[in-house]
Amino acid sequence: MAKSAEKMKRKDYEEELQKLQVQLCRLQDWVQANKLRVIILFEGRDAAGKGGTIKALTEKVSPRVFRVVALPAPSDREKSQLFIQRYMQHFPAGGEIVIFDRSWYNRAGVEYVMGFCTPAEHKRFLSLCPQMEQYIIEGGIILIKLWLEVGMEEQERRFRARIDDPLRQWKLSPMDTESFRRWYDYSRARDLMFKATSSKHAPWNVIRSDDKRRARLNCISFLLKTIPHGRVKRDKVKLPRRSSKGRYNDQAGLRGMKFVEERY
Repeated sequence: MAKSAEKMKRKDYEEELQKLQVQLCRLQDWVQANKLRVIILFEGRDAAGKGGTIKALTEKVSPRVFRVVALPAPSDREKSQLFIQRYMQHFPAGGEIVIFDRSWYNRAGVEYVMGFCTPAEHKRFLSLCPQMEQYIIEGGIILIKLWLEVGMEEQERRFRARIDDPLRQWKLSPMDTESFRRWYDYSRARDLMFKATSSKHAPWNVIRSDDKRRARLNCISFLLKTIPHGRVKRDKVKLPRRSSKGRYNDQAGLRGMKFVEERY
């Protein structure tokens, strides 16, 4: 698909998305049949489009295979653990793809910029992270790291749209508005993170996301090419005849039950 400055039309997007989602269902079959273990990390600035991309990626597949993990702020107990500990408990078993909506890279981003970790903890994380990811990969897990890169003007447009839309106001937190103010602090943190952790065994893959629709399609297409898979032959499903043994008026048993008002 050629790069274009024009935003993608909804009809074109939905047609392409449907094709890719069919392939994702085939990938799902392959992952299950071959007991693959996959981790996909989604990182990026606030309002970069991570949530919408994850939704497009997962809306037609099983949540038991494609598991989305979006952890809240750590509890006091979790703060006393090894930093990676609370993430590792969500790692995939055979036949699973785990999608982290933000990950251990919080330490390289929001925690570093907002002062939730010390400079020494940040430096130690950047030093040890490639070694940790090498260990994960050598353990047989496919690790894919994605960074959604949104431009300054587009991020502001999305923030202002959230302010005016009651359906999206919940997406705005004090942390989000502070991240808007500290654009260049986050840029420097991103640059440090890329330099220290984009390794040969676990590189960062950057997706421009000013056009959300193109970003979603490019992301899914990339994942389908990156995760090795083939077709799994499925037996044709045939519905059996319904047994009439023990037949009775099963609707009569609903009489007197409280039904939800049919307002639509």
